[in-house]
Amino acid sequence: MAVTIGSLGPTVYLPSAIYSLGQGAVAPVVVLSGTALGASAGTASVLVGLIGVGQIVGAVPAGALIARIGERPAMVWSSALVVPALLGCVFATSVWMLGFAVAAVGLVGAVWGVARQTYVTEVVPYALRARALSTLGGASRIGAFVGPFVGAAAMTVLGTDGGYWVHAVAAAVAATVLVLLPGLPVDRTAGTGTVPARVGTLAVIRDNLAVLRTLGLGVLLVGALRAARQTVVPLWGAHLDLHPATLSLIFGLSGAVDMLLFYPSGKVMDRWGRRVVAVPSMFLLGLAHALLPLATTVVGLAGVAMLMGLGNGLSSGLVMTLGADVSPVSGRAQFLGAWRLCADLGTGAGPLLIAAVLTVGSLTVAVLSMAGVGAAAVAVLYRWIPRPPTAG
Repeated sequence: MAVTIGSLGPTVYLPSAIYSLGQGAVAPVVVLSGTALGASAGTASVLVGLIGVGQIVGAVPAGALIARIGERPAMVWSSALVVPALLGCVFATSVWMLGFAVAAVGLVGAVWGVARQTYVTEVVPYALRARALSTLGGASRIGAFVGPFVGAAAMTVLGTDGGYWVHAVAAAVAATVLVLLPGLPVDRTAGTGTVPARVGTLAVIRDNLAVLRTLGLGVLLVGALRAARQTVVPLWGAHLDLHPATLSLIFGLSGAVDMLLFYPSGKVMDRWGRRVVAVPSMFLLGLAHALLPLATTVVGLAGVAMLMGLGNGLSSGLVMTLGADVSPVSGRAQFLGAWRLCADLGTGAGPLLIAAVLTVGSLTVAVLSMAGVGAAAVAVLYRWIPRPPTAG
């Protein structure tokens, strides 16, 4: 059976959107749980960051686990194991207990993320790969966008813990979908006629170190730039003394632009190559950061935020597609775990870089430093993205 975007819907996109809905429901309530346990505003912010720490810690072990038990079983087990982690959040009696549980949620989420990317990479042919992975990214973004609204509805009945219960139910539903619906056939021979031998994680990383330290650096810069936009827009909004509701509306407009572009970006990548999307998208994100100091009104900030949404939307699925393109047939899951580590390190580094610059300079300097990161991302991606294979 030929693989199509439609055939991936029930077995890939639907469970991914459901699981991401749960993740989106949890994101806003960690701070509330922390402050309810007596955490300061700074400590509560650290608690939110522990989700990312868990993802970073879990990325490489996730690849090793997936190589051993398979992609779909890994997704099912990660959906099951996130439930006790979420129960730990619900019943935490101290900030330390909450922090441990939140980090566990992130760690299990890393297994889910690497497994779904590995699975799509295995079942989808190269000619459809970018569209498949960008649609996967789009499904996850839609779920994360809807999640806070579902969580808010649950919290009106269950209190703050409602967000955690939404994630637990969403994970259970996602696992049920994976178990009940048959997966697509996976051909691991890649035309060689033989299944590749299992290799160790350290050996895979060593053999692919040249790619990880070149194109992987580009992915790290992409992650930093993407994460920075989530920080600089509210900071600049506060600098302009905007009402929180106005700032939320600006975020909504940016997110709407972002979500509209995931499939077109994948189609362009499949037709004309990854560089045609990667370079312009990072240029637009960097340009938007450079223009932010000129935004002195609500309209100006909204325009810059929408430009950021345009750049981010164009890059939907880019990191996963590049990882799939350069991943080896033997040790693919382990490689993609290391690849995710590069992206997650960048995601964590972006806000930290802004915070570091703010300790010695102004917000304008911090924003312009991220524009410099955008320029570096453009240069690295242009230099190291491989050209598409030629037919024949």
